[in-house]
Amino acid sequence: MLRINITSLFVDDQAKALAFYVDVLGFVKKQDVPMGEHRWLTVVSAKDPDGVELLLEPSGHPAAGPFKAALVADGIPFTSFAVDDVQAEFERLRTAGVHFVQEPTVMGPVTTAVLDDTCGNLIQIAAMN
Repeated sequence: MLRINITSLFVDDQAKALAFYVDVLGFVKKQDVPMGEHRWLTVVSAKDPDGVELLLEPSGHPAAGPFKAALVADGIPFTSFAVDDVQAEFERLRTAGVHFVQEPTVMGPVTTAVLDDTCGNLIQIAAMN
């Protein structure tokens, strides 16, 4: 049976992304392996350190920049993170200076909010109602 082990997120700057995802969002650094000018750099949930890793992948490929820009221009989040309480997480992150492009919004059985990760992506946080 297949399972998700690692998923990627293109970032403009790996050091900046690591600081944001660890210091602001609260993830934990899992792997940091030098690979030439870049790193194999992953973070995990503090609640599940052996769970799915998020690879903070450099967006140097020629297709990555236009892809990310198109998603942001259309207001489409690159990925979604689960939270227990969207409103509480929104308040915590907004207090920490995070810019939201969508405040908490009830959408039927789920509440979502969308933030700018400062690394070229929109990220959705979501919780079941």
